[in-house]
Amino acid sequence: MQSAATNQAMREEFGTLLERHRGILFKVANVYSRLPEDRADLMQEIAAQLWRAWPQYDPARTFSTWMYRIALNVAISFGRGDGRRRRTMVPLDDELHDIADHNASDHESEQQLQLLHRFIHQQKPLDRALLILYLDERPQREIADILGISEANVSTKIGRLKQRIRNEL
Repeated sequence: MQSAATNQAMREEFGTLLERHRGILFKVANVYSRLPEDRADLMQEIAAQLWRAWPQYDPARTFSTWMYRIALNVAISFGRGDGRRRRTMVPLDDELHDIADHNASDHESEQQLQLLHRFIHQQKPLDRALLILYLDERPQREIADILGISEANVSTKIGRLKQRIRNEL
């Protein structure tokens, strides 16, 4: 049984890491939830699952990789659990990063961004997860580890998604 001091230290370490990597929560929640209340619920559920899994966390692995894996699994399950939830997406391709980062003040950029959102909304949950990680500029090895697929599969899927975006947009 853990002492109160040990338990407090665990909570503090977890809280510090969660705060440092909270952007992951926001990214995942924004990609898998459209409504603000759904995003808040999803972020809370991810945080709860992370806390439950915390005792099994292996410090030999990077926290962000471990966090992404759990967050994406929770988000995919969360989306399946309520058919009423609608999801919104973020842009994908390198040349389109500028559009997403831009103020979208001009009409054309806003239209391109909306087309990307529609495209990404149509993707399967695994492809959405892949897009989040790709946009976060995670190395292919880490993406493979998080998603439980090979690096070659990551590379192939990213290439196919980029080509589909070029063809459809």
